[in-house]
Amino acid sequence: MSQNKNNSQTNIQLDFISEGKLAQMAPMEKIRMLLDEVRSGKIVVLERGLAPDEEAKLIEMTMTEIIPDEFSGIEIESYPTEQNTSFLRKILGKTTTKTRLTVIGPADQLKTIKKDRDMITAIVTK
Repeated sequence: MSQNKNNSQTNIQLDFISEGKLAQMAPMEKIRMLLDEVRSGKIVVLERGLAPDEEAKLIEMTMTEIIPDEFSGIEIESYPTEQNTSFLRKILGKTTTKTRLTVIGPADQLKTIKKDRDMITAIVTK
């Protein structure tokens, strides 16, 4: 029994959130949910990343909630964005930018080692 108790103290929870679930939420609802999850020590993996303005708001809200020795902020990494720049969209001056998979976690537990176009390598510590 005590062995399970010790293991639960070293386990780190990963939450994988689908694009569909996030699409049903208002922007501030997403940001609040993500910030609450990360503050509780979870690592969150988003199937499709946040819009640039949502990501900026998440970072802004995180900065206001940092408390030394309690909450050190977040680490956030996304694959580079994909842009839909078809010929017609170029003519009309419209491009669609979508962020691919995003990983968000407590800054004191999630450290990005390497990031390139198709892979994010990170270390998660407790």
